[in-house]
Amino acid sequence: MSKRSDRNEMEAMVNGVYSFDHDHEVPARELGHLLGGKGAGLAEMTGALGFNVPPGFTITVPMCRAYLAQGWPADLDAEISAHIDQLGEVMGRRLGDPMDPLLVAVRSGAPVSMPGMLDTVLNLGLNDDTVEGLARISADERFAWDSYRRFLSMFASTVMDVPRETLPEIEAGATPEVLRGHVAALKERIAEYAGRPVPHDPVQQLREAIEAVFRSWGSDRARAYRKHESIDENIGTGCNVQAMVFGNRGDDSGTGVVFTRDPSTGEATPFGDYLPCAQGEDVVGGNARTEPLIYLAEHQPDAYAELLETLRRLELHYRDICDVEFTVENGKLWLLQTRIGKRGAVAAVRIAVDMADDAEIGLTPAEVLARVPEATRARARAEVAAQAQDPEEGTTLLGIGLGASPGRVSGRVVLTAEEAMCADDDVILVRTSTSPEDVAGMSASVGILTTQGGLVSHAAVVARGWGIPAVVGAHTLSISGDQVRSDGGSSVTAGEVITIDGATGCVWIGEVAASAAEAADVVVERLPHLLRIDEWAQQREVSPA
Repeated sequence: MSKRSDRNEMEAMVNGVYSFDHDHEVPARELGHLLGGKGAGLAEMTGALGFNVPPGFTITVPMCRAYLAQGWPADLDAEISAHIDQLGEVMGRRLGDPMDPLLVAVRSGAPVSMPGMLDTVLNLGLNDDTVEGLARISADERFAWDSYRRFLSMFASTVMDVPRETLPEIEAGATPEVLRGHVAALKERIAEYAGRPVPHDPVQQLREAIEAVFRSWGSDRARAYRKHESIDENIGTGCNVQAMVFGNRGDDSGTGVVFTRDPSTGEATPFGDYLPCAQGEDVVGGNARTEPLIYLAEHQPDAYAELLETLRRLELHYRDICDVEFTVENGKLWLLQTRIGKRGAVAAVRIAVDMADDAEIGLTPAEVLARVPEATRARARAEVAAQAQDPEEGTTLLGIGLGASPGRVSGRVVLTAEEAMCADDDVILVRTSTSPEDVAGMSASVGILTTQGGLVSHAAVVARGWGIPAVVGAHTLSISGDQVRSDGGSSVTAGEVITIDGATGCVWIGEVAASAAEAADVVVERLPHLLRIDEWAQQREVSPA
């Protein structure tokens, strides 16, 4: 081990908490084992790249392991308190101040990417007193009470194990008066179900939220994801505490998730979703109808132009496709996360070759082959061949959604993750939207179909990372009882077979046979990048060791 690595290990044993702008004397992106992937990304964007990142701090991965093994570390309270005070000085606010409160987000961040598997709490620090201060300082009652009801719902479901479906719902666009009433109903329902209210003290809120993030490492959904990905059960997760920025401030605010390139096709154009007047969970949850990124370009051109510049800088820095979460608050762009983006096989092939040809990135043939091994190339060939095959005449189209993860598969319709897990044949999991609780069923399915959600929803990201064909946002379809119904009048019942195409977004009734067999020339024509990689692989085989 190098002296620098030794120093980092010693540092980890002494300090359990680091601010995003801490000087580690090595690139933060190399410290995923200490800070977790999200913490390392936030530190890298804050320090090396100088982006607009809301300030905050990371509680380290070793601290999580210590908590899981022995309970809350004795010296952690003092470290967190010192960093909260420092964050308050930077922001000019204080946690719990009823006049101008500091509000924070508490987010997990494991060393290995586990999208949506661990826990998050936003708007922490709100209570009956601070919400009034937020309303005064923002001059926007609707925003303040909307933020408070979001916090209560998220804290109750994440920290207090109150099922989200048991909480009262509210229509979009509610007035401040309606929101006040909704908050009162929420508090009453939470206390009734949990046997206690959401803590009034923001310091207690923070302690409980951090513990919930650490505990989420052992959740059933996280275990199911790690089993599928063969991730070490003993790694643990970091926890990031970050000053809030608000995408729900109004029409000039919003939130989004974007990949620097299309993770399905590899096309060198930004790919993602944006949702005006919303917070991040609205986008990835899959229940909201998101807008394409062009919406941001049309309504916030300055923020969009800055986003494009940021995405290019990230690619040049990481020399890979990046997955980015961002918020626009009153027209200003803020970066909340970056990580290496998960991609399909076709995209992996195209991106690797294009980055080899990009003079500013310049991947070597050896790097390309490491990123695109033969198994990935074989999957890409199969995906391209399937896309080239038209269905036979007489097939019935049930609906069309968004192709989120390429591949064409047939399977029996199941409507719950439990049914998928129990099946001993090929099944397609059909849901309104998926959540982290569905991952075990997703892993057991040959395909995923959702009637809501966008291209960066939970279903899309997980399916794409696992190479499972998926169609999302099939808005002309709905689930009623044990049936999947189309606006056009067609329907299928659970147990019947459907076929989905994760490239085109088509959903057909029955098993759809292809009209043409796989042809090598079609693959070469549609994805010539494969030839380049195959040539590099052959050259490596004949080169002397």
